[in-house]
Amino acid sequence: MTAPVFVVEQLPGGPEFVLEGPEGRHAVSVRRLTPGEDVVLTDGRGHWAEGVVRAAEGKDRLVVTGLEQVHEEPAPAPSITVVQALPKGDRGELAVETMTETGVDAIVPWQASRCITQWKGDRGLKSLTKWRNTAREAGKQSRRVRFPEVAEAMSTKQVAALLATADLAVVLHEDRDHDSEPLATVALPETGVIVLVVGPEGGVSQDELAAFASAGARTCRLGPTVLRTSTAGTAATALLLGRTGRWS
Repeated sequence: MTAPVFVVEQLPGGPEFVLEGPEGRHAVSVRRLTPGEDVVLTDGRGHWAEGVVRAAEGKDRLVVTGLEQVHEEPAPAPSITVVQALPKGDRGELAVETMTETGVDAIVPWQASRCITQWKGDRGLKSLTKWRNTAREAGKQSRRVRFPEVAEAMSTKQVAALLATADLAVVLHEDRDHDSEPLATVALPETGVIVLVVGPEGGVSQDELAAFASAGARTCRLGPTVLRTSTAGTAATALLLGRTGRWS
């Protein structure tokens, strides 16, 4: 099994580091790490260092040594961004968690016209914080060293502008008409950015489809079944990671 991952604001400049605070408490009191065990420290932005536990002190101090070399994981190519319509309840955090574990590179909350959930004022800030914390914890759990960025919530107009800059822009849509093609056979770029739009439970409206098509997005379907908004992004990300070779 790979070594557990802990997040630090900045990687240490020397061979030894004391992990404190919530991360230290998790390492000592929850994971109950002991001297001699391997750990990985990361800033979540692609930099990481392997170390060995020298001592566990109290309830929240882990002394890690052997951190002489800091590594940098290259940015993935192509990168995958999922524009996620806001689901009801805690399904948003479920979507963020599973997409992060799968390997998505960025997540954009989208206030679609048919979303029941509304991110406004303090509630919106609280929800965004939950999504970002979920991405961080899921990144740690899945042993990632480059966590996905969770952007500010976007309007349909802002999403269309984002799609216009993508190397491949795709709207997942369950209607199997002549304009919808399988995501499994769409030609993929070797580099750049792929942006996927996942609509709400009520579907993407015709006005939104038109706005996204004007921005250059293609309408695609995943398969013969209709997935929930909280699982479609994860399934699509897994498909693309396999097709691009990032899972090879």
